[in-house]
Amino acid sequence: MAASVGLQPSAAMKTLRKQWLEALGAYQYVLTFLFMGPFFSLVLFFLLFTSLWLFSVLYLVWLYLDWDTPSQGGRRFQWMRKRMMWKHLRDYYPVKLVKTRELPPDRNYVLGAHPHGIMLPGIFCNFSTEGNDFSQHFPGLQPWLTALANLFYFPVYREYLMSNGVRPVSRQSLDFILSQPQLGQTVVIVVGGAHEALYAIPGEHCLMLRKRKGFVRLALRHGASLVPVYSFGENDIFRSKAFATDSWQHWCQVSFKKLMGFSPCIFWGRSLFSASSWGLLPFAMPITTVVGRPIPLPRCLHPTEEEVDHYHMLYMEALEELFEEHKESCGVPASTRLTFI
Repeated sequence: MAASVGLQPSAAMKTLRKQWLEALGAYQYVLTFLFMGPFFSLVLFFLLFTSLWLFSVLYLVWLYLDWDTPSQGGRRFQWMRKRMMWKHLRDYYPVKLVKTRELPPDRNYVLGAHPHGIMLPGIFCNFSTEGNDFSQHFPGLQPWLTALANLFYFPVYREYLMSNGVRPVSRQSLDFILSQPQLGQTVVIVVGGAHEALYAIPGEHCLMLRKRKGFVRLALRHGASLVPVYSFGENDIFRSKAFATDSWQHWCQVSFKKLMGFSPCIFWGRSLFSASSWGLLPFAMPITTVVGRPIPLPRCLHPTEEEVDHYHMLYMEALEELFEEHKESCGVPASTRLTFI
């Protein structure tokens, strides 16, 4: 039976101070996601031409010496994962976590998270923080949310990501995590990646999955169980401009993504001070992250294409089953179907 956590009081019951704290929690997440990396890159560059140049030089030396740390376990701090700010972020939408099966800590897991959305606050809140008390509901598991490896090139921002348990989505990093002697290692991979953000349209459920099989090969190499995860509402918190796949605008977006690693989406939310004005504050739409049943996989260091295809198909079927079982309780019309591309 599914167990839901993260139930919060209605907006009418919240004090004005609480509402502001929630909005600020959501807003800081957006600003950090978009601007923290570029901001500190510019600060370090600027300081090189001032009397404080030594700070930049020392940090760059540290960055050189510490370059491989994100792929070799990183530095996670529990106090960062337990900050009250994440509770406010959770309550703003609100974000819920639904547990449908036990995940025993006597094995490792590869969680495929869907969809990517624009900024995936639900997935971040549930797996990279203790906003919904992940460690209490899945005792013994060590969750590691993975992100684009290029993000760890940004000074200071890399420290912020690592402190929350975020790791690069690279083979070296993932193999390191799943090779640890302590079982219960749980890798969370947003399978659709940055490309899927181009399909983050409210009310749509379109996933980049048919050709994404690397996470299945990873699970087979380590004998980890595959677990489908669907985050209902992740596409609804921003409005976005979608271009036809045969348009020059879409071609530019895809080309930019191939070059830089992330998709230049056109999106907007509401203003911090007015719900009717344009801004970067997400709309307060409920996000429900449902963790499905584990699919046991054998350990196979060199899986064949047939084996990969077989378990990939089982995974797609389990994900579709999870979606169908929970969509109506999460406000999705019964006629809606998942679309795999």
